[in-house]
Amino acid sequence: LSHGGPTSQATPTFNPAIQFWTSRGISVVDVNYGGSSGYGRDYRRRLNGNWGIVDIDDCVNAAKYLVAQGLADGDRLAIRGGSAGGYTTLGALAFRPGVFKAGASYYGVGDLEVLARDTHKFESRYLDSLVGPYPAEKALYASRSPINSVDKIASALILFQGLDDKVVPPNQSQMMFDAVKAKGLPVAYLPFPGEGHGFRAAAAIKRSLEAELYFYGQVLGFKPADALEAVAIENLPVD
Repeated sequence: LSHGGPTSQATPTFNPAIQFWTSRGISVVDVNYGGSSGYGRDYRRRLNGNWGIVDIDDCVNAAKYLVAQGLADGDRLAIRGGSAGGYTTLGALAFRPGVFKAGASYYGVGDLEVLARDTHKFESRYLDSLVGPYPAEKALYASRSPINSVDKIASALILFQGLDDKVVPPNQSQMMFDAVKAKGLPVAYLPFPGEGHGFRAAAAIKRSLEAELYFYGQVLGFKPADALEAVAIENLPVD
């Protein structure tokens, strides 16, 4: 699990969204990757100019460590996150292929250039410190955008998106869905009308979590005990 922000932090407090997974037998590592707040200024500054590198490496290395310790199944690893965590999720699939079998992106960023041009005014220059000044570093933005490395993705992907999102516009998820679908990989996309950046309605939260669990079950080969509503998965192999 990669948190949003990206300079926010994961805290060791009760979180019902994590309890949803652990109560169903799924282990969770909530990663405070380099750049997270709460560990001092130097740790926070690890992400300056390195978003899309440090965060991804830390999440990948956390997963690999747990596998090496016998605490996780290396053949059934998944990565998930929302907003900036969605970008880390997409980046892990695109830039570190072969580690995760599946990913779930909640209103995540697939194209940094589009984000730099389209996001809301409050965060309009946020990426200057995280990636580099735009458009001067246009090539860097392109190289760090998962949408431009879809050819490397070899994992299943599910995307969730609020259609009223002004921070990460819906075209970000749509572009990733179209590209992964065209490649023939298992992929699903669930848009939510009336939801913005971060789902608020209980029905949307419930539907997204249940759909994500169903998706993992189909892709990773287990049957959830819950009576879940199915989600349409494109390119899912049929026995």
